[in-house]
Amino acid sequence: MSLQSKLDNLREQFESTAPPEALTIMHRATNDLLASSIMDGVVQAGIRAPDFSLTDQHGNLVCASARLSDGPLVVSFYRGVW
Repeated sequence: MSLQSKLDNLREQFESTAPPEALTIMHRATNDLLASSIMDGVVQAGIRAPDFSLTDQHGNLVCASARLSDGPLVVSFYRGVW
């Protein structure tokens, strides 16, 4: 099963059990976001990212171009503990 199929199934399950007023609010918020053109600035899959440097979990500076020389690069953002 593809990721999209799994996500569609989860949405259908949620929408079949969620209170109608909650669904109305969520759908309105989703439509508002789509109408705001917020997605126009999102980098699409397959687009090469600009070179950047970030600190790792130990505070060391890591440069994307240096890591890319070793092969494909995956960047994961950890939002921390709330």
